[in-house]
Amino acid sequence: MKIRTVSTAILLVIPACFFVLRAQQPSKSVWDGVYTKAQADRGQPLYKQYCASCHGDMLEGIEMAPALAGGGFIDNWAGQSMGDLFERIRATMPRDKPGRLSRDVNADITAYMLSFNQFPSGETELPRDTQVLQQIRIDAAKPK
Repeated sequence: MKIRTVSTAILLVIPACFFVLRAQQPSKSVWDGVYTKAQADRGQPLYKQYCASCHGDMLEGIEMAPALAGGGFIDNWAGQSMGDLFERIRATMPRDKPGRLSRDVNADITAYMLSFNQFPSGETELPRDTQVLQQIRIDAAKPK
């Protein structure tokens, strides 16, 4: 009787663990059109104003500031979430006054970065909420 109870418990717990693990995995990808063209267009002058002096006009990175476009950028962030990237930007940028930009400004700049990296735009703006952004994966290549 004990073995049957333990077996039943295991059969109930294992699927629940898979459900919890699956729920924690990002459900969208940057390839799913997670920002709008209008948002990226708003982000371009904001990027120029707050970011270009360190990261370059072409997001190429200057001296100690990393590139925000291209293979190196994608390789560094692939497998992480947009929430991770957004929080890094929000908490550490701009370098002279970290955290001073609003979530709206950071979201628009991030949308511009996605656009510059040729991720497709969509119908919905990039969220400003970190929890929601955690559900968006940064994939180097378009998922099949």
